[in-house]
Amino acid sequence: MRIDLNCDMGELALPENQDAALMPLVSSANIACGAHAGDTDLMIRTVALAMDHDVAIGAHPGYDDRANFGRLPMHLSADALRDLILRQLDALAAVVHRQGGRLHHMKPHGALYNQASADPTLAGQLADILWEFDPTLVLVGGASGALIEAGARRGLTVAREGFADRRYRDNGQLVSRQEPGAVLDAADSALAQAQALVTGQPLISWEGHPLTLTVDTLCLHGDGAQALPFARAIRHWLDQQGINVLPPQRP
Repeated sequence: MRIDLNCDMGELALPENQDAALMPLVSSANIACGAHAGDTDLMIRTVALAMDHDVAIGAHPGYDDRANFGRLPMHLSADALRDLILRQLDALAAVVHRQGGRLHHMKPHGALYNQASADPTLAGQLADILWEFDPTLVLVGGASGALIEAGARRGLTVAREGFADRRYRDNGQLVSRQEPGAVLDAADSALAQAQALVTGQPLISWEGHPLTLTVDTLCLHGDGAQALPFARAIRHWLDQQGINVLPPQRP
């Protein structure tokens, strides 16, 4: 059995971020590309760190809205969205290439991710953009969302994602961060959710009903105060179970 353990990284300025401690624990890193967070210097450092630990490097493009960390929904024209995403993919790909690495996947960030999970039109646009940029990259999206469906329909390799540190609604969408309790803040709760996701057992939704999701990759948010203890607990359990922690396979 295998599972990918991914983490959003390169979002917080040094020395505040936990990336150096988190990187040895994960198999994939989703690196901010300078829009919602990050900059060229931080991309360079984060890519180097990922390469040092043989961690798959992914682009984590989001809305160009630093004031809100890319977490407020926006509605862009198709051309504006294409320019936004390609600009970020180009920026990170250039950094990776200069360091002798290889880009592995793309995972949208924040509001863009959530909107694409629920909106088939937006999901299709993102799948088309990634196909245009590099059809061999893996597209990461919510396990039950429209982005996974659009990516598969476009012919991309997709990775269904589950979150160890976020609560879910009955429909498989994430509970808004505006809701108290939407983000899990106890290591035992995050571990229990990770265990359920990996083993295919039901979670209890926000509404109180059983919800089963099939996942290929498990996410932790690197900007969270509990990211490191969560990652240690989950990785320890995965290793104990003999589960291989590996990134999704590219075509």
